Amino acid sequence: KTPKVFIQINIGNESQKSGISKNEIKNFYNYCKDLGLNVIGTMCLPPNDNKSEIYFSEMKKINQELGLNEISMGMSNDYLIAIKYHSTFLRIGSKIFGQRS
Repeated sequence: KTPKVFIQINIGNESQKSGISKNEIKNFYNYCKDLGLNVIGTMCLPPNDNKSEIYFSEMKKINQELGLNEISMGMSNDYLIAIKYHSTFLRIGSKIFGQRS
C-alpha cells in the first residue's frame, strides 16, 4: 500500500510550528514526488491572529499551483472560512466534543 500524504506548510512562518516554508513548497513537493510519495494535498495551522482568510487564500493558491485537490485546514473557530477556500479536511473536535479541560 502507498499511504496518502499531506505536506504541512508553515503558512504564517511561525518559529514554534513545523512545516515547510511556502517559499520552498514547489521544490519540496517535487522532491516528495521523486521519492514516490503519494502526495494528495497540503495542510496548515494558521497563526491565531484572526486573519485565517488571508492564510487560507494563500493555501488555495498553492494547491492550485501544485495541481493538488485536497487541503486540510480549518478548525472549530474558522472552519466556515476554510470551506470558502475549498478545504476538504477539517479539524472540528471542540465543536463536537467541547473544549479541552
